Amino acid sequence: MNILVCVKQVPESETPIYIDDTRGWIDREAITDFKMNRLDEYAVEEALLIKESIANTRIDIITVGPDRCDEVVRRAIGMGADSGAHIQSASDGYQSPWEVAAAIANFAHDKNYNLILTGAMSEDSMQGQVGPMLAAHFDWPWATSVIFEKVASDRKVIYVEREIEGGHRDSLELNLPAVVTIQSGINSPRWPSLSNLLRANSQELETVSINEPAKLQPKEFLAQVTYPQKSRDGVVLAGSLGDKAKRLLTILGEKSLLHPK
Repeated sequence: MNILVCVKQVPESETPIYIDDTRGWIDREAITDFKMNRLDEYAVEEALLIKESIANTRIDIITVGPDRCDEVVRRAIGMGADSGAHIQSASDGYQSPWEVAAAIANFAHDKNYNLILTGAMSEDSMQGQVGPMLAAHFDWPWATSVIFEKVASDRKVIYVEREIEGGHRDSLELNLPAVVTIQSGINSPRWPSLSNLLRANSQELETVSINEPAKLQPKEFLAQVTYPQKSRDGVVLAGSLGDKAKRLLTILGEKSLLHPK
């Protein structure tokens, strides 16, 4: 069984984010600390668990981004993946989910993967679109926010449970090949081992330019990046205690925070 896991490099959670007004995007040069996207760690771990339960399983890792992004590929190999690939982008600017998905699809189209895993979303953009768009490129079945999965013994289908609103779950059975995006909490990602890290650091990654094979034409354009607007609107209640209590109940009812019996 051949599995491809898509990983992304994101800024550390506590890193301040600044906007470069001249480029209209985040000032990446001001960010010194990066890590693997946390939800992608769960996807790597789930691939490793599949490998442990199904013989002759191979795990490839892929990322899209500038030169420094090969660190997250090597970390995934350090966790136990077999090999990695890096689709290198010339700039560190905004890349739409469609561009990323198209680049990965162009790389993977002739690799005979049975399953492609991604994190449910990235910690920085939180769009959650690369997985479904990747499935659309291949016309494969797909499921998002998966909290449980089980590959059938015949390796032809995968049973998944996906997290939905209200604490409920969808139960689906997908024909393989398929794309599955992994939700946090499905497992406990392992730490890279020393032996695997040594192998990862010495292993040569397959590198591809994002512009050479795909020649992508963007389907969307970034209009503007701004900081969230700060607002501290408040209401001061006046009158007697009874009047204040009635007004407070009215306000809570208007905001659907309190329902009359």
